Amino acid sequence: MARPKSDDKRNALLLAAEQVFAERGLAAAPTSAISKQAGVAEGTLFTYFRTKDELVNALYRSIKLELADALMAQFPRRGPVRHRLEYLWNAFVDWGVANPQRLNVLDQLSVADIVTEESKAVGYEPFAEIEALALHSIKTEILQAYPCEFIAANMKALAETTMGFMNAYPDEAGRYRQIGFDVFWNGVARDKA
Repeated sequence: MARPKSDDKRNALLLAAEQVFAERGLAAAPTSAISKQAGVAEGTLFTYFRTKDELVNALYRSIKLELADALMAQFPRRGPVRHRLEYLWNAFVDWGVANPQRLNVLDQLSVADIVTEESKAVGYEPFAEIEALALHSIKTEILQAYPCEFIAANMKALAETTMGFMNAYPDEAGRYRQIGFDVFWNGVARDKA
């Protein structure tokens, strides 16, 4: 009879994959290095994930769902759009500053061809509410009529720039956090007030 799979081992393999991908990049990360980092035999990795692609997709989903929890668990469903977007900004910046390795790996996975459409859909689903807010805000002329994907990409890029400044200048982290959001808001809002 086969041994039951352990959540601890599965999580150790996901964490090891994250660490190895952060150090080597996705393409240059063999499963043997991931197994070694996790402290298990390479065959054990394939007990939990049939292929490296399956491992990559599981890691992508895991990180996206963790990020969704960080952003959406206390997301204000009501109130001015600016305040709701600023909440998302702060939650994303907090998560990224606390998890730079995970953010780096998520950036790699987000452009990886081996991440399936199914995994992308699972990763996107918790964020659908944000897209709905953006679309409504465009329709009601609170935000500029830019494509939602463009707004999201700009928010992410400015947030990551902000994180870099916050890490480089920790004594001024709060100032850079606010500057970053103000630059984002002024770029997408119709009324800059």
